[in-house]
Amino acid sequence: MQSKPKRKGLITLLVLLALLVFVWLKHNAIYDWFQLRNYSAPAQVVQLATDTTMTSQTTHLFYVNHPAIESSSDFNASCPNNGGEQTIILGCYHNPQRGIFLFSVSDPQLNGVMQVTAAHETLHAIYDRLSTKERNYVDGLLQDYYQHDLHDQRLLDTIAAYKKSEPKDVVNEMHSVFGTEVSNLPPALETYYAQYFTNRAKIVSYSQQYQAAFSSRKAQADNLLQQIKALEQQLSTLKAQIDSQESDLRAKRQAIDSERGNITDVQAFNAQVDDYNSQVTLYQAKVATYNQLVNQHNQLRDQYQAIAVEETQLFKELDSQSSTVSSQ
Repeated sequence: MQSKPKRKGLITLLVLLALLVFVWLKHNAIYDWFQLRNYSAPAQVVQLATDTTMTSQTTHLFYVNHPAIESSSDFNASCPNNGGEQTIILGCYHNPQRGIFLFSVSDPQLNGVMQVTAAHETLHAIYDRLSTKERNYVDGLLQDYYQHDLHDQRLLDTIAAYKKSEPKDVVNEMHSVFGTEVSNLPPALETYYAQYFTNRAKIVSYSQQYQAAFSSRKAQADNLLQQIKALEQQLSTLKAQIDSQESDLRAKRQAIDSERGNITDVQAFNAQVDDYNSQVTLYQAKVATYNQLVNQHNQLRDQYQAIAVEETQLFKELDSQSSTVSSQ
């Protein structure tokens, strides 16, 4: 007669065990349901998902993290030290699936940086959910590409910086950087990223777009600097010639003035004066050329400084610590 309670208790225990197993197997789905049950993505967040061609599963995980687009003070609180990012990425992801935070950038010259940041941080969230088997497979692909096929010096420098700042998360960073900033990846990696973005090339084009705001200015500045240095060398050489010629003319003028009161050979004296006047004409032409080159040098220097100011301002737009960042 006492077997029924025992059997009932066993059944209850089995049910609880089954429930625990179910919860463990479905914990991600359960967590996501709680995160999304009252969530409505803001229009700007929806647009970022669209712009970056996120698949439905990627958009789902993006929304699970309640992406927040924040101004300087809020972003600095959410992402101290910019979340440790070493590239021009203005965001951070708090694992496990505890939030994606993006710095608000309004300068049209930097259009694309928020899209790339959104994709970059969402790839961190995706990497966080990979199974051990999946992660080992993807890590192998990423390491192989890095060791044998990555030749972009900017990205090599970026990975080197991550090795110093976040040595334990380097492959995780590769996963986000390669997926958003490399145009051509090996087929296996392209297939892998195709699960998450229907047109990964569009994300890379955003990256190239805002990188160009800096690279184009650097190219202009480098070209101007070369011209400035060449002119400075030319001016230095010309100035030495002018100084030498001026000293020579001064000596000739003194000789003419000393002979003027005691001329014995008028023809020779006049020839000396004519030669002096010819030398003065050449000297004046050289001085005029020097002055023109100085004006040209100053114009180039002003252009160079203007580009430097523009570049500095762009960097400030990407610096959440800057007090001069434009407001939305």
